[in-house]
Amino acid sequence: WDQLADDGAGDMLIADYFASKFGFEPTDQRSSPPFPTTVGLSHSGTGCEAVTDGLVDIGNSSGPITAELDWSEEKAQNTVVDNVVGRDGQPVVVSSDVSDAGVTQLTGEDIRGIYQNEITNWNQIDGVDYDQEIYAIGRAEGSGTDTSFRLNMLGAADASMSGVDTRFGQNQQVAQAVSQNEGAIAYMALAFTSETVIPISIEFDGTLYETSRDAENTIFDSEYPLNRDLHMYTLIEENNPDGGGYDRREAAFVNMFLNEFGQTVFVEGNNYIPLPTSDLQSMKDKVSSVATEDLLSP
Repeated sequence: WDQLADDGAGDMLIADYFASKFGFEPTDQRSSPPFPTTVGLSHSGTGCEAVTDGLVDIGNSSGPITAELDWSEEKAQNTVVDNVVGRDGQPVVVSSDVSDAGVTQLTGEDIRGIYQNEITNWNQIDGVDYDQEIYAIGRAEGSGTDTSFRLNMLGAADASMSGVDTRFGQNQQVAQAVSQNEGAIAYMALAFTSETVIPISIEFDGTLYETSRDAENTIFDSEYPLNRDLHMYTLIEENNPDGGGYDRREAAFVNMFLNEFGQTVFVEGNNYIPLPTSDLQSMKDKVSSVATEDLLSP
């Protein structure tokens, strides 16, 4: 493991740094981790279903479980704990030919019109002189990206999206489709943007949210209307400490994200938005008493 620098841990090995966060003493030598961890890639809906069915310990989702599984807030609060570890300023992106034609910003109404099949050519948008049919790309239904986009942009998780030409299951596939097709537009996770998958500024109700981190209003800010929480759901079970939403392994894993190092490396380092200090402290308070217990105790 590489050594940490300038994070308050001095020359501490990264493994020892995290060990100290979870109540272990540094060992100065390699040792086995207290428990194995396996991570799988799937949709948010699948993650939500898997954790509630007891198939996984933690179900990751970029959409709220209430929308993913059509649950009430009461059912969600009685079944799972919602561990929010970061936020995603979900961008709308266009292909390079569209950007080259001068489309660097759209209004929320423009985007709604495209995805609800009211605008089908780029030249139908005010100020755009580009005669090119729009190729509208969507994420797979049931993905957190799709659910969040419908909620935030169209007003409901089941809102009509008749303007979608094709859907893909993964952000990587969306990025590839945007880069390889003319006239393309898509919504996706911010981490997958690039020089050929270009985020645009969006005007909502008179406020322009720009693509620069340094802008007064930016898509990297939690005030951006397409902002969404990144959830790690854990199941409330009787055999957890105090019958709560974590066993010790789950609490330790979630707690790994809830400190300055985790927010910088795992959240901000992947183009997501770190939690505000007050939200971060609130989440830490949820899991700290369980996470710092001896994981090797029976």
